[in-house]
Amino acid sequence: MDIRVFIRLHELIKNKQTGNLKQLAQKLEISERSVNYYIAFMRNELKSPIIYDRKLETYLYETECKLCFIGQ
Repeated sequence: MDIRVFIRLHELIKNKQTGNLKQLAQKLEISERSVNYYIAFMRNELKSPIIYDRKLETYLYETECKLCFIGQ
């Protein structure tokens, strides 16, 4: 896993700018399968409250979420 992807993914989710899975994969320049893997890791290991809003067609944090990345 690439920390740069985590940082970019976190920013996109925080700003509600992910789009759908396909769009998010394009923004991150990784496969849809990899996006699912990153999101699952964030949900399960980092306990990030990530949900997908079908109305807004974006991933977002259900509650406030702060992730700290060194050097960010």
